[in-house]
Order: sequence, then structure tokens, then C-alpha cells
Amino acid sequence: MEIEINGINVSYDDEGEGKCVLLLHGWGANKESLSPIFNTVKKSFRAVAPDMPGCGKTGEPEKPWCAADYAEFIRAFIEKTKIRPFAAIGHSNGGRVLIKMSEGAFCPGKLILVDSAGLKPHRGASYYIKVYTYKLGKKILSLPGINKTGLYEKLLKNAGSEDYRSSSPVMRATMSRLLAEDLSHLLPGIKSETLLIWGERDTATPIADGRKMEKIIKGAGLVEIKGAGHFSYLDSPGVALGAIDYFLKH
Repeated sequence: MEIEINGINVSYDDEGEGKCVLLLHGWGANKESLSPIFNTVKKSFRAVAPDMPGCGKTGEPEKPWCAADYAEFIRAFIEKTKIRPFAAIGHSNGGRVLIKMSEGAFCPGKLILVDSAGLKPHRGASYYIKVYTYKLGKKILSLPGINKTGLYEKLLKNAGSEDYRSSSPVMRATMSRLLAEDLSHLLPGIKSETLLIWGERDTATPIADGRKMEKIIKGAGLVEIKGAGHFSYLDSPGVALGAIDYFLKH
């Protein structure tokens, strides 16, 4: 599906029935990268997942964005598509956007942050812009029950640049602006029932970030997945998807 938001053509998937769950992918990825989560959610709920600006089939912003710009974009997307998310799931930068949205009126009943960004970063922009494009594609292709036809090619084409140099100037500047922001001051204000899912071996957003969020977000629960990295839901789908499904249903 496609829709125009503030002059940007946005590609998004909308499947399933029932209460709506909004899914936001991470930096340098696209909505297809969340296929395992999307396919789990849509069995019991209505799953809606957009390609974020500058990713997948959605156009780039005209100028560099910060977290507030992404938050405003998702608010506009929610309003124009007339969805009413009872839950929201964000991986990496998608989690950062959801944390920023908590500063406003957005307060879903349930919030799931998977290997989320948002705290003071531990690496430079070039590292995050690379974000495991090849590894991500291989992991998705190794999962059972995933429609693999053309998926790897889509990931390589749409999931973001393979290195920092090939990323556009706007998106390089955008990542630099995102990394300059520390959203930890917003965590105490999150009112949603919150589940944190984290890879024990995450080197992009370390497990220490998840433990810090668990302490600061009131009532939050943390699932630490042994042996998993930044894409914990791909490294250990049984644990991650099981936790997501249970949390949404109870």
C-alpha cells in the first residue's frame, strides 16, 4: 500500500484483523526486515508497518531529520491512515522514535522495544549506517515460514546503504543528528505497559541499555536473550516471537 505524508510517498503493509499493532523497523532496514514479527502479529491482530523515510520504498526527507521529525511523521501517518494502535513495536531506531513519541499524546496500551536505540550511543554514525545489511538478509532467509521470493534482493536494495560512503548526504546527516540525541530523560514519562526484548550480545545497543530502561520505565519487564545480537528476534525467533505474542494477548 502507498500513501502520501507531508509530500513523502510512503510504502506500508497492513494485514490482519482486530486491534491494531504498529511496527517500526530500525535504521538502514525496511518493513520486510520485521517480517517474522509482522507475520506473528497479523495472526491475531491488525499489523501495520511503514517503511520509514529514507528506507525501503519510502522517499527521503528533503533535509536532515532528528527524532522529533520522525515522531511527527509517524503521528501524521497514524492520523492519515486512521489507525488506532493499541500496541506499538519498535526495533532499534524504531524504538527510538516510539520513545520520542511518548513525549506527546501517543500512549498505546502496550509498548514493545526490541534492542532499542534512544540512549547515549556507543559507536559512530558510520557503524550504524552499515547495520548488518548482509547479515540481516541471511538471517531472514534462514527462517522457516518466510516468503523468500525476492526478499534478499529487496533487503540489499532497500534496507539502506552497505556502507557509510554510499548513503546519501541527507541520511548521513540524519543519522548524525539522531546519534547526538539522548532520550533517557523521556523514559520516566512512558505510561504504556512496556516489554523490553534484548540480545545479550548486542553490540549496537548493548544489553546495559536494556537494563537501564527496565529500571527507569515504570513497571517495564526485560527479556534477555542469550547468544543473540542486535537482531535478537532473528537470532532467537522462538524466544522473541513467543514473548511478543504472549505480551500482546495478556
